[in-house]
Amino acid sequence: MKIGLSEMIPRDIVTELDKYIIGQEKAKKAVAIALRNRIRRSKLADDIRDEVAPRNIIMIGPTGVGKTEIARRLAKLAGAPFIKVEATKFTEVGYVGRDVESMVRDLMTSAISMVKSDMKGDVEPAAREAAEEELLDLLLPGSGKRKGEVRRNAAMNKSGGFPGIQIGAITLGPNGIQSAGTTPPIGFNQEEEEPKEELPPPEDEEKKARKERMRESFREKLRAGELEDRLIEVSISRQSGGSFNMFAGGGGMESMDINMDALSSLFGGGGGKKKKKVTVKEARELLLAEHIDRMIDTDSAVDRARDLVQNMGIIFIDEMDKIANREGARGGQDVSREGVQRDILPIVEGSSVNTKYGMIDTSHILFIAAGAFNLAKPSDLIPELQGRFPLRVELEDLDADAFEQILTSPRNALTKQYAAIMKTEDVELVFTKEAVRRMAEIAAEVNKTAENIGARRLHTVMELLVEDISFDAADYAGTTVEITAEMVDEKLSGVVEDKDLSRYIL
Repeated sequence: MKIGLSEMIPRDIVTELDKYIIGQEKAKKAVAIALRNRIRRSKLADDIRDEVAPRNIIMIGPTGVGKTEIARRLAKLAGAPFIKVEATKFTEVGYVGRDVESMVRDLMTSAISMVKSDMKGDVEPAAREAAEEELLDLLLPGSGKRKGEVRRNAAMNKSGGFPGIQIGAITLGPNGIQSAGTTPPIGFNQEEEEPKEELPPPEDEEKKARKERMRESFREKLRAGELEDRLIEVSISRQSGGSFNMFAGGGGMESMDINMDALSSLFGGGGGKKKKKVTVKEARELLLAEHIDRMIDTDSAVDRARDLVQNMGIIFIDEMDKIANREGARGGQDVSREGVQRDILPIVEGSSVNTKYGMIDTSHILFIAAGAFNLAKPSDLIPELQGRFPLRVELEDLDADAFEQILTSPRNALTKQYAAIMKTEDVELVFTKEAVRRMAEIAAEVNKTAENIGARRLHTVMELLVEDISFDAADYAGTTVEITAEMVDEKLSGVVEDKDLSRYIL
């Protein structure tokens, strides 16, 4: 039975992470406690809840050992907005690179997408029905409800102007009080109390029934997929970028948020609709998306997204070691690194960031920093920033045993992925236990002799191993292909033995 997030204790969280990540127990334990503390905080009284700050984490370890995956899986488990940023992309006050506040704006954008996707399920049935009706209107013009059946506004005359309206003995017209008499206003029949209006002639009942039968016939064909390739012209809303705000948040140039439709309107451009010729299949998706967007309460989505970001958001800052001032180093580059750290500091401490969706308080966002820290150390960060990352966890290098588990145990294991991919070509791909072990040993060996890129080495090994089978998949259709240890050695051993070649191939 699936356990709800609020009922998950740290041990349950680690168990869930174990389904996707091999080893790294210390890191899993640290993030599990951090997530559980968020659940605990939500149960506190209002007067103390705001005082409980998240315990931010620094993960220390080489590339490819699972730092990003742990943070990403944690966010997915919690249903929390998540973004990954590289500290090296930021430069002091946003010159040339990005400004640090952009990470909060990106997180809010991610949360909006999450919330809208969640709300989509509630409105999709109604939106799908509306999209179908609109498609039928486009395929059979005039088969829908007659607009002329709706009475015209009594305040409009035949020329489109606004007639006078008599209240007692005073006639109110377009220019105010006109006269105090009994003369009826223009557009009113003196013998009738109601204004004259031209109603369309009643449609013949048989003709209406024939149209209705035709519409239902097309509805059946539409649902059966018989009209998918027919071309039709649809009018869809131009994509809106939100409010007209050139510099949301006052940051660098990357935060510029220009609504081109708003500019177009300001300078007398086109309206909010554009016509497009597409197939019925494409039109259905376009109209469905438009109806869903129209039916979702945007204000409610923004409020929910803001609450998610402020209380459950996770920002993963990678390459943190690259902006640390290395011990004994001096120079302009190190001054710039320190400047980026000082720009990051207020975001991590807790401040208000302006976004196009309003102000976001970062006080309770969980920040997870990561880096190899092979040249620099966490202590090389400025003291203020160190204090905002009280938890430090070191991730272990992966050996052949770990690689063997990574290839087979997780739900998204590489062997399972490749078997599923080849299954689409009607090829049954099977890996023997000995073959998996040999692949793991080769990956570990190459990591020792070349650059250590952790589990990412397995992707290179696997791709090289099944390259020929993937290329000639059509020839193997309907058969079972077994990958053995001998096949692994035949394909990869020569590359591994040639150290120079392995640097380029593996």
